[in-house]
Amino acid sequence: MALKHLISSFDLNRDEYISIFEYADKFSMVKSKLNYLQGKVISLAFFEPSTRTAQSFHTAGLKLGADVIGFTSEESTSIAKGENLADTIRMLNNYSDCIIMRHKYDGAALFASEISNVPIINAGDGKHEHPTQAIIDLYTVYKIFNEVDGITFGLLGDLKYARTVNSLLRALTRFRPKKVFLISPSQLKARREILDNLNYPVIETENPYDVIQEIDVLYVTRIQKERFVDEVEYEKVKESYIVDMKLVNMMKKDSIILHPLPRVNEIDRRVDKTPHAKYFFQASLAVPVRMALLYKFLYGG
Repeated sequence: MALKHLISSFDLNRDEYISIFEYADKFSMVKSKLNYLQGKVISLAFFEPSTRTAQSFHTAGLKLGADVIGFTSEESTSIAKGENLADTIRMLNNYSDCIIMRHKYDGAALFASEISNVPIINAGDGKHEHPTQAIIDLYTVYKIFNEVDGITFGLLGDLKYARTVNSLLRALTRFRPKKVFLISPSQLKARREILDNLNYPVIETENPYDVIQEIDVLYVTRIQKERFVDEVEYEKVKESYIVDMKLVNMMKKDSIILHPLPRVNEIDRRVDKTPHAKYFFQASLAVPVRMALLYKFLYGG
């Protein structure tokens, strides 16, 4: 892989996405520990809370034979003492061969990449992007439908602040989706700087019932409470959509529901038992996908 860093979904081309899918297929079949990254050290630099992303990257590194160090909260670092981000990244450069970074500020991962001598993989920066989640999302679609091209997507919920949405929309420019419905309240519409760089049909709407029968992949996001400056504004939209059995019963027979998790109350728990619910399967693919990424960055696959 010619890439040195993964900051945005735009950093990968179509062939690189497909290659990651193929390596993920291979790694998902392996149960024993591998030694491809023996002698390598991976740093988890999570300045913002994480469960799935941090643990799946940790597991992926261990399964490939790497050593994994790092932290999952800013309070446990010298940042809490006043150290700036640049100095923290320079220190991690001394200890590791790759840095997996999550931060609450937009652009933090790009800033880190400009001063780091080792690869930076963006594990989420503010409301900007979360490119490795987008790879998992598309790999899930690829596994279920055997393709990404020609699929109709519906992205529902917080399309303004959800970084997973931004990365997914950008990753889809490397494929040929039939169309993408953006379903959100007017206050949470996708940002113009994201929409201006897409190359496929996008249709904005506020009512999921108007389009649900056309959708193959319904991608649900929670309302991003932590991104709101004004809690009053959050209260106005916090339960804008709930995917319940009424909506699910209108879906196409072979359509699926995805969610990057964590879920709050935007999907009724009864939906979990339907064949449409694929979000836990989606989560299960995080380790092989992130193994594929680490392998390609650090082993040169």
